[in-house]
Amino acid sequence: MKLNQILTISGKPGLYQLQSRTRSGFIALSLIDQKHISIGLRNNVSLLSEIAIYTLEGEKPLEEIFKAIKEKENGGKTAISHKATNDELEAYFFSVIPNYDEDKVYPSDIRKIIQWYNLLIDRGFLEDDPSEETKVEEEK
Repeated sequence: MKLNQILTISGKPGLYQLQSRTRSGFIALSLIDQKHISIGLRNNVSLLSEIAIYTLEGEKPLEEIFKAIKEKENGGKTAISHKATNDELEAYFFSVIPNYDEDKVYPSDIRKIIQWYNLLIDRGFLEDDPSEETKVEEEK
């Protein structure tokens, strides 16, 4: 998974891929419409690799959430739409992460995660990195 180059920008829909840095910010590519945009340093930007979801035991990185969804869906898109009802979204997320903290993770968060997952699957960003598999095998 290559989430260290994927950004979410406050106030802008979708996800963006970091293309290059400039003196006043950076250039990003929209994963939705493939258009380049310039982002200033004042924008609130988060890397997906640094986002975590609250569970009853602590925080779980978004990458692990995406891996759990991918495993449940056999590498395909989610069986549920991000436009489903709150109850359906919570039931689906509970089937993926049974110990998520229902008091801190809202249906809007689940909606974003499902939408992001489907977008990343479409664009091939959630493919397994062969170098990661080699590292895991060497550790065994």
